[in-house]
Amino acid sequence: MTLATTITIIAIAFIISALLALPLIPMLRRLKFGQSIREEGPQAHQKKAGTPTMGGIIFILSIVTTALALGWMNGLLTTQTIVLLLVLAGFGLIGFLDDFIKVVLKRNLGLTSLQKLIGQIAIAVVSYLLLRLGPFETTVGLPFTSFEIDLGPFYVLFLIFWLVGFSNAVNLTDGLDGLVAGTSSIAFAAFGVLGLVYGQEDLSLVAFSVTGALLGFLLFNANPAKIFMGDTGSLALGGILAMLSVLMKQELLLLLVGIVFVIETLSVILQVISFKTTGKRIFKMSPIHHHFELSGWSEWKVVIVFWTAALAAALIAVLPEVI
Repeated sequence: MTLATTITIIAIAFIISALLALPLIPMLRRLKFGQSIREEGPQAHQKKAGTPTMGGIIFILSIVTTALALGWMNGLLTTQTIVLLLVLAGFGLIGFLDDFIKVVLKRNLGLTSLQKLIGQIAIAVVSYLLLRLGPFETTVGLPFTSFEIDLGPFYVLFLIFWLVGFSNAVNLTDGLDGLVAGTSSIAFAAFGVLGLVYGQEDLSLVAFSVTGALLGFLLFNANPAKIFMGDTGSLALGGILAMLSVLMKQELLLLLVGIVFVIETLSVILQVISFKTTGKRIFKMSPIHHHFELSGWSEWKVVIVFWTAALAAALIAVLPEVI
């Protein structure tokens, strides 16, 4: 895959996202598909109430259209490509149902945690079975080393944990305008480059399609956001990102590439453990991006710092493989 091809993939996905957003945002506003803001969240966020949500539909459609069209034209529609798109659509559907129940049916809790978990596990298992129809390595390697361990039949348990974990991690991170769209576009670009290095052009096609689609969405999601991705988008992004790392056999490298998502999740876990065991909070509010907001940082400053951290982590992960 040439540089020109890579730019073309990103550009096409970008344009499709941007064009889809133009009619969809006012349509969602007319339908009153607006975001409800939690009372316990930062008070500055209350002004965002009513901003159209479920915007993940925009980049999901862009990704699927770009990957299928260019994949078919370039002979890159493989089992791996299809599995990635199935994970994207499946996790996106779970998020869509959650958003629909909360926004349209006005039931604030949406899907229960158990209902989400069952759906996520089902998609992970189906994906595993599809991959096992062909040759599939059940090893997990330590990044930057030759050390690896074969999980054998237990790999399916790892796959479930990985997809569910990162799906929810990205979902937790989605709390500031443009935060997830920016950090995710960096992570997918990193895996796109790694796919080229490893000769996995089918995976690079999907990764760069996501990058372009997210950048197009970011035009409308950056502060002040005209639309939010909702669970529709965040659950889908986390699921496909985790599956991408699995198919590249760089599972644990995702801990570095997705360092922002990892830190956000750890901040929530530590906050809960601390409060339940000592009655004290470590952070002013979790996830940690809210802690920085309540410490006086502007929303833009938090987002830019987190984007920078994501870019630095991606470069650390990719450069040793490229050089």
